[in-house]
Amino acid sequence: MAMTELGGRMDRPALPRRHDGLPPRAVVLGGLVVAGGGGWLAAESPAIALGGTAVLLLAACVWARPALAAYLVVGVTPLVAGIDRGTAIPVLRPNEALYFVLAATLVTRAIVLMRTGHELRVRLTAVAWALLLMSVANSVIPLLWMLLRHRTPSQDDYLYALVLWKFVAVYAIVRASVTTDRQIRRCLWISVCTAGVVAVIGILQALDLLGVRSLLAMYYAPFGYVGALSKPRGGSTLALPAAAADLMMFNLAIVACFWMQGRRRALLAPAAVLLIFGCLASGEFSSFFGLLVAVVAVAIVGRSWNIPLMSAPAGIAGFLVLWPVVAERLSGFQSVHGLPASWIGRLRNLSSYFLPELFSDWNFLLGVRPGARVPVAIQATGYVWIESGYIWLLWGGGIPLLAAYLFFVRASLRQGWRAARFGQGAGSIAGAVSVVAVAVCAVLMIFDPHVTYRGSADLLFALLALTRCHRGETFEGSGDGESLPLATTRASACTRGGGELG
Repeated sequence: MAMTELGGRMDRPALPRRHDGLPPRAVVLGGLVVAGGGGWLAAESPAIALGGTAVLLLAACVWARPALAAYLVVGVTPLVAGIDRGTAIPVLRPNEALYFVLAATLVTRAIVLMRTGHELRVRLTAVAWALLLMSVANSVIPLLWMLLRHRTPSQDDYLYALVLWKFVAVYAIVRASVTTDRQIRRCLWISVCTAGVVAVIGILQALDLLGVRSLLAMYYAPFGYVGALSKPRGGSTLALPAAAADLMMFNLAIVACFWMQGRRRALLAPAAVLLIFGCLASGEFSSFFGLLVAVVAVAIVGRSWNIPLMSAPAGIAGFLVLWPVVAERLSGFQSVHGLPASWIGRLRNLSSYFLPELFSDWNFLLGVRPGARVPVAIQATGYVWIESGYIWLLWGGGIPLLAAYLFFVRASLRQGWRAARFGQGAGSIAGAVSVVAVAVCAVLMIFDPHVTYRGSADLLFALLALTRCHRGETFEGSGDGESLPLATTRASACTRGGGELG
């Protein structure tokens, strides 16, 4: 009730009734169904009941704190991505099952909130469009092309057709769940801490210390091939040395950007040394080259060459500590051909299994098929993979996929560069790191399809999503026309509302 000027009472106009959530009856009914079903399942299969309870608890926590979804993507993925499909969970890798639960929870939450008047705005940026175009070019187009040529897609083709869509899910999960500068910063720190764990395991694996190789053989042997772990390579929990090295490089860029902002340097210095050691422990020549690219990219984005100068002693120390790994790789040049056997095998596989089919019958126009490997019985893992990223683009989607990837590189570099130069807070760091990550991938794609490597590619697309967290910011120069590289202002340009994607 409200009082008028003359002292009379005037009724307030009736406001439309607004629901604050699910109807009470639906909540009660759903609770009864879950309780009854859970009791029956616990009696029939305790293991499944326990797993279902864990999933429901995870979904409840993410529902209450959506940012937890991004933390889990960044923090858990590098620790479990190397577990083969079907080993711990039927059909899927553990991180893929995690993405499914997180995406389902966030989508359901968004639908429920829409009933309360919350507006879900979906605004696709150039990076998001590029990622969608890549996914379509690697799935829909080659599958249709196969059907038109009367070729039946295999299960491998369908599985590989979903790979880039998985990264679309990663991008969307992080983009929808992170809304504040503090959350971006927390994601970056979680990533560095997790990479440190991966680095320690990789170093111990490469040097064959503390029985780490035998422990990894229990769950992290690629396709059950334990022999892959006998080599002095630090694949760690990613079960792929090159992917582990990429993860180290991306996180080294995070550490370097935090260093340039003057934050917690007492912790950052040993973290940087550990990450450099972890990268060298991979024993990959391409990773040595990628580390140089990453350091130079950090210097260009941050407009400071102090980082390359400071990282040189750590690199030298890494070569000394990990000399057994380096020596084993250098011994390959003492062969009859003067090249490591892996290089000769790579060229032989490309020329024998992929290039002839790719460049026959105009297959390079729309791709051969999504599957990026061919079964070969004499191989220990049973397959031969395409060991060239740009050949993989043509094989898996032809000219459309290659063009979409080049568009993705351009859009990602432009978005990250503008965020690093003119953004604020943690968003500028995410932007700078995304520039480094995209540049490293674009160069290393000469050797392997790094843009799809498990663990490291997940972090790449998470970084691109974090770069776009600042929904309200405008990337403009300062008033006097000077740029603001890696700005350290505390103000956050993130809005705290619900779920814009893009």
